[in-house]
Amino acid sequence: MKNNCVFCAIAAGEIPCFKVYEDDLVLAYLDINPFAEGHTLVIPKEHSTGILDTSPETLREMIVRVQKVAARLKDVLPCDGFNILQNNGPAAGQTVPHLHFHIVPRLGSDVAADISFANHPGDMDHLKALAERLRF
Repeated sequence: MKNNCVFCAIAAGEIPCFKVYEDDLVLAYLDINPFAEGHTLVIPKEHSTGILDTSPETLREMIVRVQKVAARLKDVLPCDGFNILQNNGPAAGQTVPHLHFHIVPRLGSDVAADISFANHPGDMDHLKALAERLRF
């Protein structure tokens, strides 16, 4: 685990997660403090803190995976669209200093709903069952 990074520990399997997708470059898993049903994080397995210290090659490959995971969420969940969020630095709301993309499924009925980075603890049993439905 690099610099006591919680996402590096998750990627290494040292901390459990509700895995949705994994390959040699990325891990995608449900956020345990979801903004919405199916809120998924996509992280690179190799540590970088944000956009500026990540190689262009890794960023290109990550966005391909983000697209793939977003398509899966749209296929499995009842959602009309999704937000893709990526924060860089504490001033931008980044709370874990490891590059990550949020995919937040949205329904037409919640278009006015704010996405808040406040803590939204999820139900662990529900997240486990949802991850099993989404996994591919």
